[in-house]
Amino acid sequence: QPQLEESGGGLVRPGDSLRLSCVPSRLLINEYAVAWFRQAPGKEREFVASSSWSGGTTFYADSVKGRFTISKDNAKNMVFLQMNNLKPEDTAVYYCAAHFGSPTSNADDYGNWGQGTQVTVSS
Repeated sequence: QPQLEESGGGLVRPGDSLRLSCVPSRLLINEYAVAWFRQAPGKEREFVASSSWSGGTTFYADSVKGRFTISKDNAKNMVFLQMNNLKPEDTAVYYCAAHFGSPTSNADDYGNWGQGTQVTVSS
């Protein structure tokens, strides 16, 4: 059973915004670094953004820098990905991940995953 559950995906037009949410079922997110990855059809899973356990340190893929924002609400035990100015190339299944350590961009470092939420950007 996945330890994280994503929501908030959908079909939007280029330039629109979406906010993805991630709720852990058996983790206290304030103890974990978290990240968002995505996987488009026929492509490898790729790093999108990561955050330290405190939320004070964040990293972004160059392709989303300035458009996406990762955040944590440790009091509510939730993680978010605010996505603005969406582009067709952002179309993918988005996954939330967590691990007990420093935030990284390497999917192999993360042992806790959700099942993903589909984001489709199309006119």
